[in-house]
Amino acid sequence: MREKLISDAKRWVVKIGSALLTQDGKGLDYPAIQAWAEQIVTLKQQGIEIILVSSGAVAEGMSRMGWKQRPKTLYELQAAASIGQMGLIQAYESNFSRHNYHSAQILLTHDDLENRRRYLNARNTLCTLLKLDTIPIVNENDSISYDEIQLGDNDTLGALVANLIDADLFIILTDQDGLFDQDPRSNPDAKLISEARANDESLLSFAGSAGTVQGTGGMLTKVTAAQRAAQSGCPTIIASGREPKVLERIHAKEPLGTLLLADTSRLAARKQWLAGQLKSRGNVYLDQGAVTALQQTGKSLLAVGVTKIEGDFQQGDMVSCLNASGRVIAKGLINYASNEAELIKGKSSHEFKQQLGFTDRPELIHRNNLVLC
Repeated sequence: MREKLISDAKRWVVKIGSALLTQDGKGLDYPAIQAWAEQIVTLKQQGIEIILVSSGAVAEGMSRMGWKQRPKTLYELQAAASIGQMGLIQAYESNFSRHNYHSAQILLTHDDLENRRRYLNARNTLCTLLKLDTIPIVNENDSISYDEIQLGDNDTLGALVANLIDADLFIILTDQDGLFDQDPRSNPDAKLISEARANDESLLSFAGSAGTVQGTGGMLTKVTAAQRAAQSGCPTIIASGREPKVLERIHAKEPLGTLLLADTSRLAARKQWLAGQLKSRGNVYLDQGAVTALQQTGKSLLAVGVTKIEGDFQQGDMVSCLNASGRVIAKGLINYASNEAELIKGKSSHEFKQQLGFTDRPELIHRNNLVLC
């Protein structure tokens, strides 16, 4: 199972924790960052797309300010993140540029990933950066987020990014060898769980709490992050970042860490999310030909089969698809805003440019973004 999964995985999200990037609160560990960059470059040269989710900004900010304890107020945490982010990104950029790769900083908040339009924009940006052969470096936008800085924090963010860009594999690198059946720090008989189902609820009882001043996420956040990634069909490996060349060895199919498998395929999980998580912002009414195409042949929804538009919606919003009698037969993420959809309803895609002045997508709703009701 592991060998085939690794062979098939071409798009990775890699999360590296603070403990692996800092020198016990004394600032960034530059040799370690150089080593991470070299591993990522090696994987990219072997055809792997990588999005890096990096901790370390708050810890670096604390070091620069001479703070020994993690701040308790949100504003101090935000200030530390702002100060530290400069050094963190500079360290990555200088190392990747040595290998003639560009890196790109992406700062996200929960709102960016819960709001459909911003979600779509973030997805499009990340996918474009991958096409440009750059290395996106993602962190939470701590300096402006009004929530507490405890996503767990980049573990959870990494899972959200894995869902966002349809990752094939999510890797969480930590200072532990993986998930154990007991706490290995206090029990020498603890056994490593080499493979399990991410949604196995018993795993939560094995997870401990955070153990460092700089970090916020313990094993519990890593298991819950793996469960979140599994919702979109993405498996997770939790492994030790202390292992030499750990990323390259994972790619070589060495059985390191704990592999947590998803119960559903990526597309099936995505359609479950579409069906249950989003509210419709409008309606599109279909003729019988379009209804048949959706229900019987699994086609995308084309504008030529749309007879009526209702509601005020934006590109990327969820809309309901109704038959002539007004029954909802499907829901999906629409590629055009309501005013644009009104202009192209009943038209074939080669008429879009004449009606809109541009052509974005040939389909109104792609079949991968559509679920039957």
